[in-house]
Amino acid sequence: MATLKNIKGNNIQFLDSDPVEYIGTWASVASLNTARDNGASLGTTTAALAAGGWGPGLLDASEEWNGTAWSEGNELNTARSHFHGAGIQTSGVVAGGESPSVTNAVEKYNGTSWTTSTAYPASKASIGGLGASNTAAVFFGGAPTVSETYEFDGTNWTETNDMNTGRNDLAAAGTQTAGIAIGGNIPPRTDKTETYNGSTWTEVNAMNTAKNGLGASTQGTTTSTLSFGGSVPPGTAKTESWDGSSWTEVNDLSTARYDIGGSGNSNKSALAFFGGTPPTTTATEEFSFPAVTATTLNEGDMWFNSSSSALKGYGVSVPTGTFSSGGNTNSEHLDAAAGGATQSSFMIIAGYPNLTIVEQYDGSSWTEVGDVNTTRQLGGASAQAPAPTMLFFGGNPAPGRALTELYDGTSWSEKADLNTPRDYSGGGAGTSTAALCVGGYGSPAAYLTVTESWDGTSWTEVNDLNAARYGGATGGSQASARCVAGAPPGSVGDKNEGWDGTSWTEQTENSDNSAGRAGFGDNKDSFVVASGNSTAEAEFWNGSSWTEVGTTAGSGQRINMGGGTTSAGIIGKCSGPTPQAKSTEEFNCDTAVLTVTTS
Repeated sequence: MATLKNIKGNNIQFLDSDPVEYIGTWASVASLNTARDNGASLGTTTAALAAGGWGPGLLDASEEWNGTAWSEGNELNTARSHFHGAGIQTSGVVAGGESPSVTNAVEKYNGTSWTTSTAYPASKASIGGLGASNTAAVFFGGAPTVSETYEFDGTNWTETNDMNTGRNDLAAAGTQTAGIAIGGNIPPRTDKTETYNGSTWTEVNAMNTAKNGLGASTQGTTTSTLSFGGSVPPGTAKTESWDGSSWTEVNDLSTARYDIGGSGNSNKSALAFFGGTPPTTTATEEFSFPAVTATTLNEGDMWFNSSSSALKGYGVSVPTGTFSSGGNTNSEHLDAAAGGATQSSFMIIAGYPNLTIVEQYDGSSWTEVGDVNTTRQLGGASAQAPAPTMLFFGGNPAPGRALTELYDGTSWSEKADLNTPRDYSGGGAGTSTAALCVGGYGSPAAYLTVTESWDGTSWTEVNDLNAARYGGATGGSQASARCVAGAPPGSVGDKNEGWDGTSWTEQTENSDNSAGRAGFGDNKDSFVVASGNSTAEAEFWNGSSWTEVGTTAGSGQRINMGGGTTSAGIIGKCSGPTPQAKSTEEFNCDTAVLTVTTS
Protein backbone atom coordinates (compact mmCIF):
# COMPACT_ATOMS: atom_id res chain seq x y z
CA MET A 1 0.00 0.00 0.00
CA ALA A 2 1.35 3.43 -0.94
CA THR A 3 1.91 5.94 1.85
CA LEU A 4 1.88 9.72 1.67
CA LYS A 5 5.63 9.75 2.24
CA ASN A 6 6.12 7.33 -0.66
CA ILE A 7 4.00 9.50 -2.95
CA LYS A 8 5.40 12.85 -1.84
CA GLY A 9 8.97 11.57 -1.58
CA ASN A 10 9.92 13.40 1.63
CA ASN A 11 8.84 13.86 5.24
CA ILE A 12 5.86 16.10 5.98
CA GLN A 13 6.77 19.07 8.18
CA PHE A 14 4.89 19.72 11.44
CA LEU A 15 4.37 23.50 11.81
CA ASP A 16 2.58 25.65 14.40
CA SER A 17 1.25 27.92 11.65
CA ASP A 18 0.96 27.93 7.87
CA PRO A 19 3.94 29.21 5.86
CA VAL A 20 3.57 32.58 4.17
CA GLU A 21 3.75 33.45 0.50
CA TYR A 22 6.96 35.28 -0.43
CA ILE A 23 5.36 38.31 -2.06
CA GLY A 24 5.39 42.01 -1.28
CA THR A 25 2.36 43.59 0.37
CA TRP A 26 1.37 47.03 1.63
CA ALA A 27 0.50 47.56 5.31
CA SER A 28 -0.74 50.71 7.06
CA VAL A 29 1.73 52.29 9.48
CA ALA A 30 1.71 55.51 11.55
CA SER A 31 0.13 58.49 9.80
CA LEU A 32 1.66 61.88 9.00
CA ASN A 33 0.82 64.73 11.36
CA THR A 34 -0.36 67.02 8.54
CA ALA A 35 -2.55 65.93 5.62
CA ARG A 36 -1.19 67.07 2.26
CA ASP A 37 -0.67 66.28 -1.41
CA ASN A 38 1.76 67.53 -4.07
CA GLY A 39 4.61 67.78 -1.56
CA ALA A 40 8.25 66.76 -1.94
CA SER A 41 9.44 63.35 -0.75
CA LEU A 42 12.83 61.71 -0.45
CA GLY A 43 14.83 59.22 1.57
CA THR A 44 14.64 55.51 2.41
CA THR A 45 12.04 53.21 3.95
CA THR A 46 13.34 53.79 7.46
CA ALA A 47 14.43 57.44 7.09
CA ALA A 48 12.08 59.44 4.89
CA LEU A 49 11.23 63.12 4.56
CA ALA A 50 7.93 64.79 3.56
CA ALA A 51 8.08 68.54 2.89
CA GLY A 52 5.63 71.25 1.88
CA GLY A 53 2.61 70.50 -0.28
CA TRP A 54 -1.03 71.56 -0.28
CA GLY A 55 -3.07 71.07 2.85
CA PRO A 56 -5.39 72.98 1.75
CA GLY A 57 -3.24 76.06 1.42
CA LEU A 58 0.49 76.10 0.75
CA LEU A 59 2.52 74.32 3.44
CA ASP A 60 6.03 74.89 4.74
CA ALA A 61 5.85 72.03 7.27
CA SER A 62 8.28 69.13 6.92
CA GLU A 63 8.17 65.80 8.74
CA GLU A 64 10.73 63.04 9.32
CA TRP A 65 10.02 59.30 9.41
CA ASN A 66 12.22 57.10 11.63
CA GLY A 67 10.87 53.72 10.57
CA THR A 68 8.11 53.79 13.18
CA ALA A 69 6.54 57.26 13.37
CA TRP A 70 6.51 60.76 11.86
CA SER A 71 7.84 63.75 13.81
CA GLU A 72 7.63 67.41 12.87
CA GLY A 73 10.89 69.03 11.82
CA ASN A 74 11.97 72.55 10.94
CA GLU A 75 9.98 74.39 8.30
CA LEU A 76 10.89 75.17 4.72
CA ASN A 77 11.94 78.76 4.03
CA THR A 78 9.49 78.92 1.12
CA ALA A 79 6.04 77.31 1.45
CA ARG A 80 5.23 75.56 -1.84
CA SER A 81 3.49 72.68 -3.63
CA HIS A 82 3.97 70.74 -6.89
CA PHE A 83 7.69 70.15 -6.34
CA HIS A 84 10.01 67.20 -5.91
CA GLY A 85 13.07 66.31 -3.89
CA ALA A 86 16.26 64.26 -4.13
CA GLY A 87 18.70 62.70 -1.70
CA ILE A 88 18.30 61.25 1.78
CA GLN A 89 16.94 62.50 5.10
CA THR A 90 20.30 63.89 6.27
CA SER A 91 21.30 65.28 2.87
CA GLY A 92 18.30 66.33 0.81
CA VAL A 93 17.42 69.01 -1.73
CA VAL A 94 14.16 70.35 -3.22
CA ALA A 95 13.68 72.58 -6.26
CA GLY A 96 10.98 74.65 -7.97
CA GLY A 97 7.25 74.40 -7.33
CA GLU A 98 4.33 76.79 -6.91
CA SER A 99 4.49 79.40 -4.15
CA PRO A 100 1.78 80.33 -5.29
CA SER A 101 3.36 81.50 -8.55
CA VAL A 102 5.95 79.24 -10.16
CA THR A 103 9.32 79.52 -8.40
CA ASN A 104 12.98 78.61 -8.97
CA ALA A 105 13.75 78.44 -5.22
CA VAL A 106 16.10 75.66 -4.09
CA GLU A 107 16.61 74.49 -0.51
CA LYS A 108 18.99 71.93 1.01
CA TYR A 109 18.27 69.87 4.15
CA ASN A 110 20.98 68.63 6.50
CA GLY A 111 18.83 66.46 8.75
CA THR A 112 17.88 69.40 10.97
CA SER A 113 17.16 72.57 9.01
CA TRP A 114 16.57 73.98 5.54
CA THR A 115 19.02 76.37 3.85
CA THR A 116 18.37 78.38 0.71
CA SER A 117 20.79 77.42 -2.08
CA THR A 118 21.58 78.42 -5.66
CA ALA A 119 18.37 78.94 -7.62
CA TYR A 120 17.24 76.46 -10.26
CA PRO A 121 18.07 77.67 -13.82
CA ALA A 122 14.37 78.30 -14.55
CA SER A 123 11.18 78.77 -12.58
CA LYS A 124 9.40 75.41 -12.94
CA ALA A 125 6.77 73.33 -11.17
CA SER A 126 6.37 69.54 -11.10
CA ILE A 127 10.06 68.88 -11.82
CA GLY A 128 11.39 65.34 -11.34
CA GLY A 129 14.31 64.77 -9.01
CA LEU A 130 16.67 61.97 -7.98
CA GLY A 131 20.07 61.49 -6.40
CA ALA A 132 22.01 60.08 -3.46
CA SER A 133 22.54 63.41 -1.67
CA ASN A 134 22.21 67.20 -1.92
CA THR A 135 25.65 67.34 -3.53
CA ALA A 136 24.91 64.75 -6.23
CA ALA A 137 21.39 65.25 -7.57
CA VAL A 138 19.61 65.50 -10.94
CA PHE A 139 16.43 67.45 -11.71
CA PHE A 140 14.56 67.26 -15.01
CA GLY A 141 11.32 67.88 -16.83
CA GLY A 142 8.61 70.11 -15.42
CA ALA A 143 5.49 71.98 -16.47
CA PRO A 144 4.21 72.68 -18.97
CA THR A 145 6.23 70.10 -21.01
CA VAL A 146 9.94 70.32 -20.34
CA SER A 147 12.75 67.90 -21.23
CA GLU A 148 15.75 69.87 -19.87
CA THR A 149 18.01 68.10 -17.36
CA TYR A 150 20.31 69.74 -14.77
CA GLU A 151 22.82 68.21 -12.37
CA PHE A 152 23.44 69.78 -8.94
CA ASP A 153 26.74 69.49 -7.02
CA GLY A 154 25.56 71.28 -3.91
CA THR A 155 26.35 74.72 -5.29
CA ASN A 156 26.16 74.80 -9.06
CA TRP A 157 23.67 73.67 -11.70
CA THR A 158 25.00 72.13 -14.94
CA GLU A 159 22.81 71.36 -17.93
CA THR A 160 23.19 67.90 -19.49
CA ASN A 161 21.33 66.04 -22.26
CA ASP A 162 17.57 66.38 -22.51
CA MET A 163 15.08 63.62 -21.77
CA ASN A 164 13.71 61.83 -24.83
CA THR A 165 10.17 62.79 -23.83
CA GLY A 166 9.49 66.07 -22.06
CA ARG A 167 7.00 65.71 -19.22
CA ASN A 168 5.94 66.87 -15.76
CA ASP A 169 4.38 65.39 -12.61
CA LEU A 170 6.52 62.25 -12.85
CA ALA A 171 8.25 59.94 -10.36
CA ALA A 172 11.96 59.13 -10.19
CA ALA A 173 14.52 57.03 -8.34
CA GLY A 174 18.22 56.24 -8.27
CA THR A 175 21.47 58.17 -8.32
CA GLN A 176 23.07 60.88 -10.43
CA THR A 177 24.83 58.23 -12.54
CA ALA A 178 22.09 55.56 -12.51
CA GLY A 179 18.63 57.06 -12.39
CA ILE A 180 15.16 56.22 -13.65
CA ALA A 181 12.27 58.54 -14.60
CA ILE A 182 8.76 57.07 -14.52
CA GLY A 183 5.45 58.09 -16.06
CA GLY A 184 4.18 61.66 -15.81
CA ASN A 185 2.13 64.04 -17.92
CA ILE A 186 3.10 65.14 -21.47
CA PRO A 187 0.01 65.65 -21.84
CA PRO A 188 -1.66 63.20 -21.98
CA ARG A 189 -0.40 61.11 -19.07
CA THR A 190 2.25 58.62 -20.13
CA ASP A 191 3.59 55.14 -19.33
CA LYS A 192 7.09 55.99 -20.64
CA THR A 193 10.18 55.06 -18.63
CA GLU A 194 13.71 56.40 -19.15
CA THR A 195 17.04 55.63 -17.48
CA TYR A 196 19.89 58.10 -16.94
CA ASN A 197 23.60 57.12 -16.90
CA GLY A 198 25.06 60.43 -15.76
CA SER A 199 25.05 61.87 -19.24
CA THR A 200 22.19 60.66 -21.44
CA TRP A 201 18.65 59.33 -21.18
CA THR A 202 17.57 56.01 -22.73
CA GLU A 203 13.95 54.98 -23.23
CA VAL A 204 13.25 51.50 -21.82
CA ASN A 205 10.12 49.37 -21.46
CA ALA A 206 7.00 51.27 -20.46
CA MET A 207 4.81 50.76 -17.40
CA ASN A 208 1.65 48.68 -17.72
CA THR A 209 -0.54 51.68 -16.89
CA ALA A 210 0.00 55.30 -17.94
CA LYS A 211 -0.24 57.66 -14.94
CA ASN A 212 0.97 60.93 -13.49
CA GLY A 213 1.18 62.13 -9.89
CA LEU A 214 2.69 58.79 -8.85
CA GLY A 215 5.26 57.88 -6.20
CA ALA A 216 8.38 55.71 -6.21
CA SER A 217 10.99 54.13 -3.97
CA THR A 218 13.26 57.14 -4.44
CA GLN A 219 16.52 55.43 -3.45
CA GLY A 220 15.75 52.46 -5.67
CA THR A 221 18.03 51.53 -8.55
CA THR A 222 17.81 51.12 -12.31
CA THR A 223 17.35 47.38 -11.70
CA SER A 224 15.09 47.48 -8.64
CA THR A 225 12.43 50.17 -8.21
CA LEU A 226 8.79 50.31 -7.14
CA SER A 227 6.20 52.79 -8.49
CA PHE A 228 2.76 53.25 -6.95
CA GLY A 229 -0.42 55.29 -6.91
CA GLY A 230 -1.02 58.15 -9.32
CA SER A 231 -3.78 59.49 -11.51
CA VAL A 232 -5.21 57.29 -14.29
CA PRO A 233 -7.75 58.99 -13.63
CA PRO A 234 -9.13 58.76 -11.01
CA GLY A 235 -6.60 57.95 -8.31
CA THR A 236 -5.22 54.43 -8.49
CA ALA A 237 -3.86 51.89 -5.99
CA LYS A 238 -1.85 50.07 -8.67
CA THR A 239 1.75 49.20 -7.85
CA GLU A 240 4.39 48.14 -10.38
CA SER A 241 7.80 46.57 -9.83
CA TRP A 242 10.80 47.30 -12.10
CA ASP A 243 13.48 44.58 -12.41
CA GLY A 244 15.81 46.33 -14.82
CA SER A 245 14.01 45.22 -17.97
CA SER A 246 10.23 45.33 -17.45
CA TRP A 247 7.41 46.41 -15.15
CA THR A 248 5.23 43.85 -13.37
CA GLU A 249 2.02 44.62 -11.51
CA VAL A 250 2.20 43.55 -7.86
CA ASN A 251 -0.10 44.00 -4.87
CA ASP A 252 -2.06 47.26 -4.75
CA LEU A 253 -1.91 50.03 -2.15
CA SER A 254 -4.68 49.86 0.44
CA THR A 255 -5.76 53.41 -0.45
CA ALA A 256 -5.99 54.65 -4.05
CA ARG A 257 -4.49 58.16 -4.38
CA TYR A 258 -2.59 60.54 -6.61
CA ASP A 259 -0.12 63.41 -6.09
CA ILE A 260 1.50 60.98 -3.69
CA GLY A 261 4.86 60.98 -1.92
CA GLY A 262 7.24 58.06 -1.70
CA SER A 263 10.61 56.83 -0.54
CA GLY A 264 12.38 53.51 -0.35
CA ASN A 265 15.34 51.35 -1.21
CA SER A 266 14.23 48.93 -3.94
CA ASN A 267 11.27 47.08 -5.48
CA LYS A 268 10.97 45.14 -2.22
CA SER A 269 11.06 48.03 0.24
CA ALA A 270 9.10 51.29 -0.07
CA LEU A 271 7.03 53.85 1.83
CA ALA A 272 3.96 55.66 0.39
CA PHE A 273 2.66 58.77 2.14
CA PHE A 274 0.27 61.69 1.71
CA GLY A 275 -1.65 62.26 -1.53
CA GLY A 276 -5.18 63.09 -2.63
CA THR A 277 -8.19 60.94 -3.34
CA PRO A 278 -9.52 63.71 -2.72
CA PRO A 279 -9.39 64.93 0.04
CA THR A 280 -5.76 65.04 1.06
CA THR A 281 -4.63 62.33 3.44
CA THR A 282 -2.16 61.57 6.22
CA ALA A 283 -2.20 57.84 5.38
CA THR A 284 1.17 56.09 5.27
CA GLU A 285 1.76 52.58 3.95
CA GLU A 286 4.85 50.39 3.92
CA PHE A 287 5.65 47.81 1.20
CA SER A 288 7.69 44.84 2.38
CA PHE A 289 8.38 41.15 1.90
CA PRO A 290 8.33 38.47 4.60
CA ALA A 291 11.43 38.29 6.81
CA VAL A 292 14.22 36.03 5.57
CA THR A 293 13.60 33.86 8.65
CA ALA A 294 9.95 33.24 7.73
CA THR A 295 8.83 29.83 6.47
CA THR A 296 7.67 30.60 2.94
CA LEU A 297 5.32 28.82 0.55
CA ASN A 298 6.49 26.96 -2.53
CA GLU A 299 4.03 25.43 -4.95
CA GLY A 300 3.68 21.71 -4.23
CA ASP A 301 4.67 21.99 -0.54
CA MET A 302 2.74 19.93 2.05
CA TRP A 303 2.78 20.22 5.85
CA PHE A 304 0.79 19.35 8.95
CA ASN A 305 -0.54 22.36 10.87
CA SER A 306 -0.43 21.22 14.49
CA SER A 307 -2.58 24.16 15.67
CA SER A 308 -5.52 23.22 13.44
CA SER A 309 -4.66 19.49 13.22
CA ALA A 310 -4.95 19.64 9.44
CA LEU A 311 -2.82 18.33 6.58
CA LYS A 312 -2.31 21.17 4.14
CA GLY A 313 -0.72 21.89 0.78
CA TYR A 314 0.04 24.85 -1.44
CA GLY A 315 -0.96 24.92 -5.08
CA VAL A 316 -3.30 26.32 -7.68
CA SER A 317 -6.80 26.63 -6.29
CA VAL A 318 -9.73 26.14 -8.63
CA PRO A 319 -12.16 27.81 -8.43
CA THR A 320 -10.45 31.06 -7.45
CA GLY A 321 -9.83 32.44 -10.92
CA THR A 322 -10.42 35.81 -12.53
CA PHE A 323 -10.80 36.98 -16.13
CA SER A 324 -8.62 39.72 -17.60
CA SER A 325 -8.01 41.05 -21.09
CA GLY A 326 -5.97 38.89 -23.44
CA GLY A 327 -5.71 41.76 -25.89
CA ASN A 328 -7.29 42.20 -29.29
CA THR A 329 -6.52 40.16 -32.39
CA ASN A 330 -5.26 41.96 -35.49
CA SER A 331 -8.28 40.95 -37.59
CA GLU A 332 -11.93 40.48 -36.74
CA HIS A 333 -12.69 36.74 -36.72
CA LEU A 334 -16.47 36.32 -36.71
CA ASP A 335 -17.60 32.72 -36.11
CA ALA A 336 -14.00 31.48 -36.03
CA ALA A 337 -12.57 28.28 -34.53
CA ALA A 338 -10.03 28.30 -31.70
CA GLY A 339 -7.95 25.98 -29.55
CA GLY A 340 -4.61 25.37 -27.90
CA ALA A 341 -3.12 23.56 -24.93
CA THR A 342 -1.97 26.75 -23.21
CA GLN A 343 -2.59 30.47 -23.32
CA SER A 344 0.68 30.92 -25.19
CA SER A 345 -0.25 28.36 -27.86
CA PHE A 346 -3.86 29.52 -28.35
CA MET A 347 -4.91 30.01 -31.99
CA ILE A 348 -7.92 31.71 -33.55
CA ILE A 349 -8.55 30.26 -37.00
CA ALA A 350 -10.25 31.76 -40.09
CA GLY A 351 -13.89 32.91 -39.72
CA TYR A 352 -16.29 35.25 -41.47
CA PRO A 353 -16.05 37.15 -43.76
CA ASN A 354 -14.11 34.87 -46.09
CA LEU A 355 -11.05 34.55 -43.86
CA THR A 356 -8.11 32.22 -44.15
CA ILE A 357 -6.18 34.26 -41.57
CA VAL A 358 -4.84 32.46 -38.46
CA GLU A 359 -3.51 34.25 -35.38
CA GLN A 360 -1.56 32.91 -32.42
CA TYR A 361 -1.21 34.33 -28.90
CA ASP A 362 2.17 34.28 -27.11
CA GLY A 363 0.82 35.27 -23.73
CA SER A 364 0.93 39.00 -24.39
CA SER A 365 0.20 39.75 -28.06
CA TRP A 366 -1.29 38.30 -31.24
CA THR A 367 0.72 37.45 -34.37
CA GLU A 368 -0.52 36.24 -37.75
CA VAL A 369 0.85 32.81 -38.70
CA GLY A 370 0.27 30.63 -41.79
CA ASP A 371 -3.15 30.85 -43.46
CA VAL A 372 -5.48 27.85 -43.81
CA ASN A 373 -6.00 26.61 -47.36
CA THR A 374 -9.79 26.88 -47.51
CA THR A 375 -11.93 29.80 -46.34
CA ARG A 376 -14.51 28.80 -43.74
CA GLN A 377 -16.15 29.63 -40.46
CA LEU A 378 -17.88 27.75 -37.62
CA GLY A 379 -15.32 24.93 -37.67
CA GLY A 380 -13.69 23.08 -34.78
CA ALA A 381 -10.11 22.89 -33.49
CA SER A 382 -8.13 20.64 -31.15
CA ALA A 383 -8.52 22.16 -27.67
CA GLN A 384 -5.27 20.77 -26.23
CA ALA A 385 -2.98 20.98 -29.24
CA PRO A 386 0.54 21.92 -28.07
CA ALA A 387 2.47 24.61 -29.94
CA PRO A 388 3.20 24.78 -32.76
CA THR A 389 0.64 22.23 -34.04
CA MET A 390 -3.14 22.53 -34.56
CA LEU A 391 -5.97 20.47 -36.09
CA PHE A 392 -8.83 22.34 -37.79
CA PHE A 393 -11.93 20.56 -39.08
CA GLY A 394 -15.42 21.11 -40.48
CA GLY A 395 -17.13 24.45 -40.99
CA ASN A 396 -19.04 26.12 -43.79
CA PRO A 397 -19.48 26.83 -46.62
CA ALA A 398 -19.04 23.57 -48.57
CA PRO A 399 -16.66 21.96 -49.35
CA GLY A 400 -15.24 22.86 -45.95
CA ARG A 401 -17.89 20.96 -43.98
CA ALA A 402 -15.85 17.72 -43.97
CA LEU A 403 -12.40 19.17 -44.53
CA THR A 404 -9.53 18.61 -42.06
CA GLU A 405 -6.31 20.65 -42.05
CA LEU A 406 -3.18 20.18 -39.92
CA TYR A 407 -0.73 22.96 -38.96
CA ASP A 408 2.88 21.87 -38.42
CA GLY A 409 4.22 25.19 -37.18
CA THR A 410 4.79 26.63 -40.64
CA SER A 411 1.92 25.75 -42.96
CA TRP A 412 -1.43 23.95 -43.19
CA SER A 413 -1.90 20.70 -45.12
CA GLU A 414 -5.14 18.90 -45.98
CA LYS A 415 -5.78 15.57 -44.25
CA ALA A 416 -8.55 12.94 -44.30
CA ASP A 417 -12.10 14.30 -44.22
CA LEU A 418 -14.64 13.89 -41.45
CA ASN A 419 -17.12 11.05 -42.06
CA THR A 420 -20.07 13.37 -41.31
CA PRO A 421 -19.80 16.85 -42.87
CA ARG A 422 -20.77 19.53 -40.36
CA ASP A 423 -20.38 23.04 -39.04
CA TYR A 424 -20.97 24.44 -35.57
CA SER A 425 -19.23 21.38 -34.11
CA GLY A 426 -18.60 21.66 -30.40
CA GLY A 427 -15.08 22.87 -30.84
CA GLY A 428 -12.90 19.86 -30.16
CA ALA A 429 -11.04 17.91 -27.52
CA GLY A 430 -7.53 16.49 -27.58
CA THR A 431 -4.45 17.21 -29.65
CA SER A 432 -3.55 17.35 -33.33
CA THR A 433 -2.82 13.58 -33.29
CA ALA A 434 -5.57 12.43 -30.91
CA ALA A 435 -8.71 14.58 -31.15
CA LEU A 436 -12.51 14.47 -30.93
CA CYS A 437 -15.10 16.26 -33.09
CA VAL A 438 -18.36 16.56 -31.15
CA GLY A 439 -21.89 17.19 -32.43
CA GLY A 440 -22.61 20.07 -34.79
CA TYR A 441 -25.07 20.94 -37.49
CA GLY A 442 -25.35 18.62 -40.50
CA SER A 443 -26.79 18.71 -43.99
CA PRO A 444 -29.66 18.32 -44.60
CA ALA A 445 -30.49 20.56 -41.61
CA ALA A 446 -30.11 18.51 -38.44
CA TYR A 447 -28.67 18.83 -34.96
CA LEU A 448 -26.06 16.09 -34.56
CA THR A 449 -25.12 13.61 -31.84
CA VAL A 450 -22.30 12.20 -33.96
CA THR A 451 -18.83 12.03 -32.35
CA GLU A 452 -15.68 11.23 -34.32
CA SER A 453 -12.21 10.32 -33.10
CA TRP A 454 -8.98 11.34 -34.88
CA ASP A 455 -5.91 9.09 -34.67
CA GLY A 456 -3.48 11.32 -36.53
CA THR A 457 -4.42 9.86 -39.92
CA SER A 458 -8.19 9.42 -40.15
CA TRP A 459 -11.53 9.95 -38.43
CA THR A 460 -13.58 7.11 -36.90
CA GLU A 461 -17.16 7.35 -35.65
CA VAL A 462 -17.49 6.47 -31.95
CA ASN A 463 -20.42 6.56 -29.54
CA ASP A 464 -22.87 9.44 -29.91
CA LEU A 465 -23.75 12.27 -27.56
CA ASN A 466 -26.97 11.71 -25.62
CA ALA A 467 -28.35 15.14 -26.59
CA ALA A 468 -28.06 16.42 -30.16
CA ARG A 469 -26.61 19.93 -30.32
CA TYR A 470 -24.39 22.32 -32.12
CA GLY A 471 -21.92 24.78 -30.61
CA GLY A 472 -21.44 22.81 -27.39
CA ALA A 473 -18.57 24.10 -25.24
CA THR A 474 -16.08 21.24 -25.53
CA GLY A 475 -12.63 20.55 -24.12
CA GLY A 476 -10.32 18.05 -22.46
CA SER A 477 -8.51 15.12 -24.05
CA GLN A 478 -9.49 12.38 -26.48
CA ALA A 479 -9.83 9.99 -23.52
CA SER A 480 -11.48 12.39 -21.06
CA ALA A 481 -13.59 15.23 -22.46
CA ARG A 482 -16.63 17.32 -21.63
CA CYS A 483 -19.37 18.94 -23.73
CA VAL A 484 -21.64 21.53 -22.10
CA ALA A 485 -24.50 23.72 -23.36
CA GLY A 486 -25.08 24.48 -27.03
CA ALA A 487 -28.07 25.10 -29.28
CA PRO A 488 -30.98 25.04 -29.85
CA PRO A 489 -31.38 27.36 -26.82
CA GLY A 490 -33.80 26.17 -24.15
CA SER A 491 -33.28 22.59 -25.24
CA VAL A 492 -29.61 21.77 -24.55
CA GLY A 493 -28.33 25.09 -23.17
CA ASP A 494 -27.80 23.53 -19.74
CA LYS A 495 -26.91 19.95 -20.80
CA ASN A 496 -23.67 18.51 -19.43
CA GLU A 497 -22.03 15.33 -20.74
CA GLY A 498 -18.71 13.69 -19.88
CA TRP A 499 -16.68 11.41 -22.19
CA ASP A 500 -14.58 8.62 -20.65
CA GLY A 501 -12.89 7.50 -23.86
CA THR A 502 -15.74 5.16 -24.74
CA SER A 503 -19.11 6.80 -24.15
CA TRP A 504 -20.90 9.99 -23.11
CA THR A 505 -22.68 10.21 -19.73
CA GLU A 506 -25.23 12.85 -18.81
CA GLN A 507 -24.44 14.56 -15.51
CA THR A 508 -25.66 17.50 -13.40
CA GLU A 509 -26.98 20.22 -15.67
CA ASN A 510 -25.31 23.60 -15.82
CA SER A 511 -27.21 26.39 -14.05
CA ASP A 512 -27.34 28.66 -17.09
CA ASN A 513 -29.38 27.69 -20.15
CA SER A 514 -27.39 29.69 -22.71
CA ALA A 515 -26.09 28.85 -26.15
CA GLY A 516 -22.80 30.16 -27.53
CA ARG A 517 -20.64 29.29 -24.53
CA ALA A 518 -16.88 28.64 -24.52
CA GLY A 519 -15.23 25.79 -22.63
CA PHE A 520 -11.70 24.88 -21.58
CA GLY A 521 -10.16 22.41 -19.17
CA ASP A 522 -7.80 19.56 -18.45
CA ASN A 523 -10.27 16.67 -18.57
CA LYS A 524 -13.91 15.67 -18.02
CA ASP A 525 -13.66 16.27 -14.26
CA SER A 526 -11.87 19.62 -14.37
CA PHE A 527 -13.60 21.99 -16.77
CA VAL A 528 -14.71 25.63 -17.04
CA VAL A 529 -17.62 26.88 -19.16
CA ALA A 530 -17.74 30.65 -19.70
CA SER A 531 -19.94 33.42 -21.08
CA GLY A 532 -22.57 32.82 -23.75
CA ASN A 533 -25.37 34.53 -25.65
CA SER A 534 -27.19 35.61 -22.50
CA THR A 535 -24.67 35.30 -19.67
CA ALA A 536 -21.26 36.61 -18.61
CA GLU A 537 -20.87 34.03 -15.83
CA ALA A 538 -18.28 31.26 -15.74
CA GLU A 539 -18.62 27.99 -13.82
CA PHE A 540 -16.21 25.22 -12.83
CA TRP A 541 -17.07 21.50 -12.96
CA ASN A 542 -15.15 19.33 -10.45
CA GLY A 543 -16.49 15.97 -11.53
CA SER A 544 -19.70 16.12 -9.52
CA SER A 545 -20.96 19.69 -9.21
CA TRP A 546 -20.76 23.25 -10.58
CA THR A 547 -19.27 26.28 -8.81
CA GLU A 548 -19.28 29.87 -10.05
CA VAL A 549 -15.73 31.10 -10.65
CA GLY A 550 -15.98 34.56 -12.13
CA THR A 551 -17.46 36.87 -14.69
CA THR A 552 -16.23 37.69 -18.17
CA ALA A 553 -16.19 41.22 -19.58
CA GLY A 554 -19.63 40.64 -21.06
CA SER A 555 -21.98 38.15 -22.63
CA GLY A 556 -21.83 37.24 -26.31
CA GLN A 557 -21.25 34.26 -28.54
CA ARG A 558 -17.99 32.42 -27.91
CA ILE A 559 -18.83 29.21 -29.85
CA ASN A 560 -15.75 26.95 -30.09
CA MET A 561 -13.58 29.80 -28.76
CA GLY A 562 -11.88 28.25 -25.72
CA GLY A 563 -8.46 26.82 -24.95
CA GLY A 564 -5.87 26.27 -22.26
CA THR A 565 -6.21 24.58 -18.89
CA THR A 566 -8.67 24.90 -16.03
CA SER A 567 -6.24 27.09 -14.09
CA ALA A 568 -4.94 29.06 -17.10
CA GLY A 569 -7.57 29.26 -19.82
CA ILE A 570 -8.37 31.67 -22.60
CA ILE A 571 -11.47 32.54 -24.65
CA GLY A 572 -12.23 34.62 -27.72
CA LYS A 573 -15.42 36.31 -28.85
CA CYS A 574 -16.88 35.33 -32.21
CA SER A 575 -19.69 37.84 -32.68
CA GLY A 576 -20.53 41.47 -32.09
CA PRO A 577 -19.45 44.78 -33.60
CA THR A 578 -15.77 45.69 -33.87
CA PRO A 579 -13.78 45.60 -31.67
CA GLN A 580 -15.85 43.05 -29.73
CA ALA A 581 -15.09 40.23 -32.15
CA LYS A 582 -11.37 40.99 -31.75
CA SER A 583 -11.43 40.74 -27.95
CA THR A 584 -10.04 37.84 -25.94
CA GLU A 585 -9.87 37.15 -22.22
CA GLU A 586 -7.49 35.13 -20.06
CA PHE A 587 -8.67 33.11 -17.07
CA ASN A 588 -6.05 32.62 -14.35
CA CYS A 589 -6.26 30.93 -10.96
CA ASP A 590 -4.33 31.98 -7.90
CA THR A 591 -2.26 29.70 -5.73
CA ALA A 592 -3.69 29.12 -2.28
CA VAL A 593 -3.23 27.12 0.92
CA LEU A 594 -5.52 24.12 0.62
CA THR A 595 -6.63 21.60 3.22
CA VAL A 596 -5.82 18.07 2.07
CA THR A 597 -8.53 15.48 2.64
CA THR A 598 -7.32 11.92 3.17
CA SER A 599 -9.14 8.66 3.61
